[in-house]
Amino acid sequence: MPDKGTAYVSWGYNHEAYSRSTIRFQNTTTDNYDFTIANAHAHESPDMHDFWRITYLTIPQYQMNGGYFFKKGNGWGVELSWDHLKYTVDDYQTVHLQGNIRGQAIDRDTLLTPSFLHLQHTNGNNYLMVSAVKKWPVWQGKHLSLDVVTKLGAGMLYSVTISTILGSSDSKGHFHPQGWVAGTNAGLKLNIYRRFFVQGDGQLAFAKYTGAEIGADRVGRATHHFVSYAYMYRFGVNFPL
Repeated sequence: MPDKGTAYVSWGYNHEAYSRSTIRFQNTTTDNYDFTIANAHAHESPDMHDFWRITYLTIPQYQMNGGYFFKKGNGWGVELSWDHLKYTVDDYQTVHLQGNIRGQAIDRDTLLTPSFLHLQHTNGNNYLMVSAVKKWPVWQGKHLSLDVVTKLGAGMLYSVTISTILGSSDSKGHFHPQGWVAGTNAGLKLNIYRRFFVQGDGQLAFAKYTGAEIGADRVGRATHHFVSYAYMYRFGVNFPL
C-alpha cells in the first residue's frame, strides 16, 4: 500500500443479542408513575426480507463505516461508524415490578402485556461511534490478503423509541440523542485486489439510555442500560491515497 495511507467505506448487516436489563419508567408531569421492571429480556429484529431492493436497504439491521488507515507499516487508523441495531422488550414475559403507579405502591411479579407496557428502540438502537482501529496483516497472496482488525470506540445513542405506557401509546417517536455507548470489535478483513474487501466482526458494546422519551406526549422517560453482543458482515472499498 502507498505510504500516505488508505481510506475505506463499507456497508453490511448484523445480528445481535442483549443482556437482561432493569428499566425505570418515570412521569410526574402529565401522569404519576415512577417504577422499575427488573431482569427484562429483549430481542433483535433482523428484517432481512427483500434487503437487496434499493428501497429496503435500511430496513434490516445494518451498519455503515468509513475510516482511514495511516501510512503502511503503522497499522493504526480511525473510523466513524453507524450501527443500526433494533431492541424490543419481549411482550408477555413476567418481570418484577416495583415502585408507584398513580399513587399505588407496587412490589410484585407482573406480566408485560402490550396494552400495559411495551418498549422498543427499533428505528433504532443506533450506535454512532468514533473508534481507534488497529490491523495486523496475517497473510499476503498475489491478489488477496488477510488482516486481523480490532477497534475500540465510544459515542452516542441517536435513536428512536416507540412505547406504550399504561395505555398511552407513541406509535412513531423521533430521532434524538438518548444516551451513550462504548464498544469493541474484533474481526477478519479479506482484501481483494487491494481495492475491495469483505469483513466479519464480533462486537461487544455497553449502551446506556439516559432519557428515552415514552408515552403519547413523550413527557415520560425510560432509563436503562444493557450489553449487546453482535456479529457483523460487510463489503467495502479501499481507496489507497
